[in-house]
Amino acid sequence: MASHEDLPIPVFSALEPVYGDGSLLDEAQLRFETLKSKFQEFFGHQPEVFARSPGRVNLIGEHIDYEGYSVLPMAIRQDTIIAIRKRDATESKELQIANVNEKYPMCSYPANPDQDIDLKNHKWGHYFICGYKGFHEFAKMRGFDVGETVGLDVLIDGTVPTGSGLSSSAAFVCSATIAIMAAFDANFPKKELAQLTCECERHIGTQSGGMDQAISIMAKSGFAELIDFNPIRASDVQLPSGGTFVICHSLAESQKAVTAATNYNNRVVECRLAAIVLAIKLGMELKEAISNVKTLSDVEGLCVRFANDHGSSDPVVAVKELLNEEPYTAEEIEKITEEGLPLVLGNSASSLDVLKVAENFKLFQRASHVYSEAKRVYAFRDTVLSDLRDDEKLKKLGDLMNESHYSCSVLFECSCPELEELVKTCRVNGALGARLTGAGWGGCAVALVKESIVPQFILNVKG
Repeated sequence: MASHEDLPIPVFSALEPVYGDGSLLDEAQLRFETLKSKFQEFFGHQPEVFARSPGRVNLIGEHIDYEGYSVLPMAIRQDTIIAIRKRDATESKELQIANVNEKYPMCSYPANPDQDIDLKNHKWGHYFICGYKGFHEFAKMRGFDVGETVGLDVLIDGTVPTGSGLSSSAAFVCSATIAIMAAFDANFPKKELAQLTCECERHIGTQSGGMDQAISIMAKSGFAELIDFNPIRASDVQLPSGGTFVICHSLAESQKAVTAATNYNNRVVECRLAAIVLAIKLGMELKEAISNVKTLSDVEGLCVRFANDHGSSDPVVAVKELLNEEPYTAEEIEKITEEGLPLVLGNSASSLDVLKVAENFKLFQRASHVYSEAKRVYAFRDTVLSDLRDDEKLKKLGDLMNESHYSCSVLFECSCPELEELVKTCRVNGALGARLTGAGWGGCAVALVKESIVPQFILNVKG
């Protein structure tokens, strides 16, 4: 039997299989009716198809997916639903993108899959264009005939709070890609779409690692998923009973795409430079290190070999021994690589933006976080699968979440005062563990709380 990531996107003709029955179904029916009438109001037609993708909460494994390491997220109920209609050949060749939320004005783009996205002029509709470009590139590669270029009418309804660290952008890009695919009567395996949608989001200028898209596409009800990369795979993780994950919003908005050069992409560049410097110090030829080493997972084997010679198996031993704790200047790294940093980083536009504004590079701290966080993901999974009693499992999972937050906050510096306050409040009010979730610099924390105290916990944290 095919594993679920090899299956195509499921298609339903009714809401019950998706939402069950009861209040969730009533809520969904109302939402879809509103979408239909708004679509009619905006475009004078009914939509042909709807697509839905959920947001996600990452339980553990932050800022390591783009380094090639496994992560452990689960999907949440909040989602993005897109209603779409393919225009016929007699109508104008435009992509008209509207939103049920009046905060977002209607966007119009040419129906041209080769168009460039103007990153200097950030518009909310750009996320749809990511999916539009990505789908056409993928269809071409697969030899799928899209037919002549036609316009699209599109209406978005998203319930994932933006800038919350719950992946509103990936839910948008994934549902856009699925909607476009459905409008063109195509369907592809989930794992191919997970890979495709990850590449799509890079059109917006963030060097995304793929976790958000993978869980949005491959989530299963009732499970968290261990997501592996290269190739993308998802393994079900059944969490122990007696615990509940509570998501709390710090109300500080994280603007991942807008602040990429100083925050998110800056860390991607620091990790890449840390990997290249480690490779050179561990004996790799300069040219080979610069052309072949992209992520810290590429040099983990060398680091472990070094650690073995020092009586350990932990790659952090090599980091402590070979990288300075003090931040490196660009000149200091160029002395090691014997090459200018723009060339080392392949002159990619997003990396050059980072180099323009970065004063120095904290290679030791970033590499220490990535290697230790990658180990915590497997420790989390192993705890879930262990023979411990459920309450012992929950205690251990909480400890791992606390360690993860400390690493994100101190070594990776992707927290903020509001998140620090929120995590502290969660712990004071009985959380077994609490940590920031998502890229950080704002957004949400996730807390592991005993089921029996959840209502009181929520009241106390809100208060």
